[in-house]
Amino acid sequence: MNKNILQKMPCSLESKLRVAIIGTVGVPACYGGFESLVDNLLDFTPPNVEYTVFCSGKKYEKRLNLYKGAKLVYLEMDANGKDSIFYDFKSMKLSVAAKADIMLILGVSGCVFLPYIRRIFKGKIITNIDGLEWRRDKWKWHAKKLLKFSEKMAVKYSNIVIGDNKGITDYIKSEYSKIVQNKRVDLIAYGGDQVSRVQDDSLFEKYPFCHEPYAVTVCRIEPENNVHVILESFSKMPDEMLVFVGNWEKSEYGRSLKEKFSACKNIHLLAPIYEPHTVNWLRSNARVYIHGHSAGGTNPSLVEAMNLSLLILAFDCVYNRATTEEKCLYWKTSDDLQNLMKKLRHSELHSESLREKIAREMGEAGKRLYSWEQIAKQYNALYQ
Repeated sequence: MNKNILQKMPCSLESKLRVAIIGTVGVPACYGGFESLVDNLLDFTPPNVEYTVFCSGKKYEKRLNLYKGAKLVYLEMDANGKDSIFYDFKSMKLSVAAKADIMLILGVSGCVFLPYIRRIFKGKIITNIDGLEWRRDKWKWHAKKLLKFSEKMAVKYSNIVIGDNKGITDYIKSEYSKIVQNKRVDLIAYGGDQVSRVQDDSLFEKYPFCHEPYAVTVCRIEPENNVHVILESFSKMPDEMLVFVGNWEKSEYGRSLKEKFSACKNIHLLAPIYEPHTVNWLRSNARVYIHGHSAGGTNPSLVEAMNLSLLILAFDCVYNRATTEEKCLYWKTSDDLQNLMKKLRHSELHSESLREKIAREMGEAGKRLYSWEQIAKQYNALYQ
């Protein structure tokens, strides 16, 4: 084991609870939902807690020893894909060696090793199983089988299991009913109140098409986010403009969609934007937000859209209905989405009062259910 890495781990006073956060690319957040979760949790660190966050050294040119009071430990490994299994396992072993009191594991990739870890670690293991990763279309059958097994190990060997959506916690209790009879299964969502509406006329120079009414989508370009359905719908509605921000070059799926739909004059396919001011501006000025996620529990992009008080058209699944309290508009097919957009333009949904009502209810629910301070309090309570 690398002694230099272990020397970077915290050596705490006995009164401090040493919490190791495992399973993210790292902080400062520059990637996805779990990274944003950790970044915001650190803003509400209790006085009796000391965090160590494991980070992928391959993603950070500038390496910090401390961030928001947390110790950062860099591993020369990728945190995603098939490498995530061994990235998480190494993080677990280092946590054991450094005598962590609690492991907060985000995602189940490395949980296939929890039967071994549980034999050598006497502290508390808290696992957020994420959004049923094994169901995602991007994985081949053998990867899905391994991820499903890892999920089962996470539920079996963790002291506390977290689901970020009622649909997820209901699944855990049903799928693993015998395992969780005497185990805590807690529902803790994601926060979204770090976003704010932006007015910045200077950005019209870079995005002149935003002078016209438009719909917006921001997501990873993956099949379970129904990117193809959204693009197909808008390709058949030349009078409706769509601004779509995503990582088009990451996969063959994304590249093929970009090649197919770039010719549509009403569809603007933008590369990933990591600058929050610009992303919030694009969302703030949109007429409607299209959310296509069909997996993943409570999606960070959805709760952010809610906190921006946007009129949301969400894919119709149990997770999205739970997140939005069944108060937005839902679609499942290309025809559904087209019909909703037509109604927004031509019929009863065109009424400003109804559109404002839905947007207002989204904003109210977002602030009531998805504030980071509230989410952090729920996590902090688990450590005690």
